[in-house]
Amino acid sequence: MRAIVVTDEAAGTAGMTLAERPEPEAAGNDVLVEVHASGFTRDELTWPGTWTDRLGRDRTPSIPGHELAGVVSALGYGTAGLSVGQRVFGLTDWTRDGTLAEFAVVEARNLAPLPGDVDFTVGASLPISGLTAWQGLFEHGRVRAGQSVLVHGAAGGVGSMVTQLAREAGAYIVGTGRAVDRQAALEFGAQEFVDLENDALEDVGGVDLIFDVLGGEIQKRSAGLVRPGGMLVTIAGPPEARPADGLAIDFVVESDRAQLGEIVRRVRDGRLRTAIGHVAPLDDAVAAFNPTERIKGKTIIRVRP
Repeated sequence: MRAIVVTDEAAGTAGMTLAERPEPEAAGNDVLVEVHASGFTRDELTWPGTWTDRLGRDRTPSIPGHELAGVVSALGYGTAGLSVGQRVFGLTDWTRDGTLAEFAVVEARNLAPLPGDVDFTVGASLPISGLTAWQGLFEHGRVRAGQSVLVHGAAGGVGSMVTQLAREAGAYIVGTGRAVDRQAALEFGAQEFVDLENDALEDVGGVDLIFDVLGGEIQKRSAGLVRPGGMLVTIAGPPEARPADGLAIDFVVESDRAQLGEIVRRVRDGRLRTAIGHVAPLDDAVAAFNPTERIKGKTIIRVRP
């Protein structure tokens, strides 16, 4: 099969190549998926799992990508709940070869049915952003109607999902980003917008929940904006600063079939839309991940026409 392969951590996305790799085989409780579309997160080339397996053993050259949408091609021994020919989407294991390939092996529990009226490119854009937003808001942040939520990167892949889901839950949304992101953030549902390059973040005042995707200095400044009893939820690593009278939580997204179902249901009925910035074929994937200009939204690789 054809696949995008990485062999050099230091080279980053510039070290990607399109190569021939053996087609994988599904083991027990696995599913072999014929990949139609794949998502990729640039940061994943710095994750240990990109280069090692669960036991810490080197597994280069490796195939990156952890989001996919496709069709079940084969079932491993004992696999239940899915069938050959079924459309699926989901989030793959961090320590296995990924989804930037014509076929990928995935644990069955990490996949959910993809309705026939949802395009594969949309399905591949949902797992990381959608699950991160869902788990950060509802499992960790416990957002409630009437609360105020500060969403950093409100026009980005994760931030746009957070903004839409929190708004649907009845929260008041203050989005942040660069000046060029203002209109997109407002269209996704933010009621206010803070330009992090020109506006004073501290003018926001107290909020009940902060969803942080940036870390660093912005995270430190944000901690002081949390109201007593409020929460800072981050995916940017352990918090460097914590609210004086609140909680700070960092987490790593996990696959969840039921949550994927909730997310795609909202996509189908128009309550949730994903921020896809560019769709490229597998032949052009390396160039797509090394753009000459800034792409707003997520890049999706269409593996099959």
